Amino acid sequence: MSWPNPFLHKDENSRHVWGFNFQWTPQHMTPAEMHPLKYSYDVLGEECLVRLDRISPPGPGQQLPRNRSTTQADAKPPVKRDLYALLRDHAPADEALGRLWNEVNTIPDWVDWNQIARGQDVFYRYGGVALTALAYQSLLGGMGAARVTEVLARTGGFSTKVAKARMYETTQHILQVTSSLDSIKPGGAGHASSIRVRLLHAAVRRRIMKLAKERPEYYSVEEFGVPINDLDSIGTIITFSAILIWLGFPRQGIWMRQQEIKDYLALWRLVAHYIGTPPEYFETPERAKSMMESLLISEIRPSETSKILANNIILSLQGQPPAYASRDFLIASARWLNGDELADALGLGRPSLYYKALVAGQCIFFMFICYTYRAIPYLDRRKLKALRSIFYQVIVENKTHGLGEETNFDFKYIPNFDTTTSMGEYVSGLKESGVERRNLRALCMGSAVMGIASYFCLKITFKVFGRLAVWWFT
Repeated sequence: MSWPNPFLHKDENSRHVWGFNFQWTPQHMTPAEMHPLKYSYDVLGEECLVRLDRISPPGPGQQLPRNRSTTQADAKPPVKRDLYALLRDHAPADEALGRLWNEVNTIPDWVDWNQIARGQDVFYRYGGVALTALAYQSLLGGMGAARVTEVLARTGGFSTKVAKARMYETTQHILQVTSSLDSIKPGGAGHASSIRVRLLHAAVRRRIMKLAKERPEYYSVEEFGVPINDLDSIGTIITFSAILIWLGFPRQGIWMRQQEIKDYLALWRLVAHYIGTPPEYFETPERAKSMMESLLISEIRPSETSKILANNIILSLQGQPPAYASRDFLIASARWLNGDELADALGLGRPSLYYKALVAGQCIFFMFICYTYRAIPYLDRRKLKALRSIFYQVIVENKTHGLGEETNFDFKYIPNFDTTTSMGEYVSGLKESGVERRNLRALCMGSAVMGIASYFCLKITFKVFGRLAVWWFT
């Protein structure tokens, strides 16, 4: 939730959007200034995808419907391609592939590997807080960006049946770019997954543009911009970085140190370089924050599609391992992080005060763990090491409730004329989860501690005033 600031200064530059207050500066961008970014995109990535398709043709599922010569029953299983390996192996023999390979393997002068490593540690130092903010604010709250949801809905990747796996795949990328310094360096797992995601974005963009060319009513480039354009890509990096720093963390009672902010942004600036996103918007905390605020004003405009995708995220996570959280608790979490104004615009329900109290208990738990471990270097190191292993095992390797294996970010959510995303069905009767009981205990313990502290503070205050009164009248 947004914490009230009684000392907030308001003037002609003050802005209030979706429960967030800030000051407009010359670094902020107006909608008109951002408009050209809706029509620019990663041209080199798309050019290279065409070359790779010639080297290793994609499966029949990626052909336009009118070009398919086989029925669904007769179709062969889709061909699994590793576009990163294809790019690496054929870059020496192709001019375009060589340019892309050189670009993603050339480290910019502004990269400081020690700072990148510190930025990776930041993610795990606040691990539970970060994953909570990513799920309920960056992703679910991000569905308020109506233009972006028009692309997501056409992939079918956010129906209730596949939304959880789709979110876990995105989380795998985040875990790989933060797992170790070697992982984010050229040739590492995080570096490779970033390039795979870049080529996947090119495939989605090209697919939707081809369908729109055949049927103009399918997707309006004039209204929504080129699919996965530069503005969308900047917004994606913002949701993984700036949104956490200035919205997701503070609303859970966590404030990062200034050096941690610089380090974390440096990490995502490098990821932006790899993934084909203009990296200059992340060169300083001030610029990243102003870009985030500019996007909140111009891009967060929830539509009916936004409501469908946001609610499908809730439905896909309710009662699911490892948290087994109830629908009401998930909605309460989303409302706490996004605010009631945006939650109402996304069509989220209004759970009882009990579930809001459980979220408060979770924040108390996170605050105690994060601030305690951060203050003790030995505990901090142990936590960083443990969470790196635990997160990857639970989300990626676990065959019961995780992905079961690493994804290569192949093109499996393929837009078609008949692909739509509709609202899922709510399943009732799920029992209270372990995470909710933990949060209730944290709330009770936190309340008890605050009550005891308040009692002693009042007792000391009365004793001091009593002695002052005696002194005054004698």
